[in-house]
Amino acid sequence: MTVKVLFMKKYFLIGVGFCFLISCNNNAIDKPDNLIEKDKMVDIIYDLTILQAMRGNFQAKLDSNNIDAANYVYKKYKIDSLQFANSNRYYASDVASYNRMYNRVNERLVSEKAKADSLAVKESNITGNQQTPQKQSE
Repeated sequence: MTVKVLFMKKYFLIGVGFCFLISCNNNAIDKPDNLIEKDKMVDIIYDLTILQAMRGNFQAKLDSNNIDAANYVYKKYKIDSLQFANSNRYYASDVASYNRMYNRVNERLVSEKAKADSLAVKESNITGNQQTPQKQSE
């Protein structure tokens, strides 16, 4: 299993663990006025996961380009940290729904990895290098 996959799984598990911690709280969370829609929230979580995984492998490149993952994502989606935090807290208060959101993120990560592996195989066939990508073990 590659380091990138382990890193992504780590963040996925941290997110799921966070869901369970939040679920222990009996206080109802009021819906924020500027709630980020679910599909957009899934995209944001996906981007943050990818950027955090990149941080583990390309720290110097991110630093040299002054890329801060959170600020990059906030600008991309035209949100601020408070809006993200409030929306994240609201969605996390419904553990089943939040878990489905993270499952969508994970499915997208797996799909994108399969596409990247396929491209790597095609590239290696073109260049004559017959290495195949590492298989992901569950």
